[in-house]
Amino acid sequence: MRKAKPLDLIGWREMLSLPELNVERIKAKIDTGARSSALHAFHCQELKLQNKSLIRFQIHPIQHDNKHTVWAEAELLEYRKVRNSGGQAQIRPVIMTPIKLGEHQWQIELTLTNRDVMGFRMLLGRQAVRNRFLVNPGKSFLQSTHH
Repeated sequence: MRKAKPLDLIGWREMLSLPELNVERIKAKIDTGARSSALHAFHCQELKLQNKSLIRFQIHPIQHDNKHTVWAEAELLEYRKVRNSGGQAQIRPVIMTPIKLGEHQWQIELTLTNRDVMGFRMLLGRQAVRNRFLVNPGKSFLQSTHH
């Protein structure tokens, strides 16, 4: 029986990029308690283009900075009921997009929600890190640099 390659370690927070959403750097909190990943997005507008549903939205990728704004557009997969950190059910748009963390790049599902009141602009949930990384809750930026 072949031994599985050991999983890379990540910290409880990491800097990553969302290349198809024009986000070069965003600080994400790794949240193994959350099934899905979430991105702070606002001014979400659904568009139809050749039988495809797209969603156009704005992102403030930098924590505590509401001036630097990025416009993004992605194919809309669906709307999904998600419980927020306060236990409230919300209907959120869901997209699929590649993320890049250190040397790793892969596709994740991302729900779009207004996280303005939250410390982190992005949460990386269980589905995104499963079978890919082990999380060291005592460390930060193991696969990325903070600066």
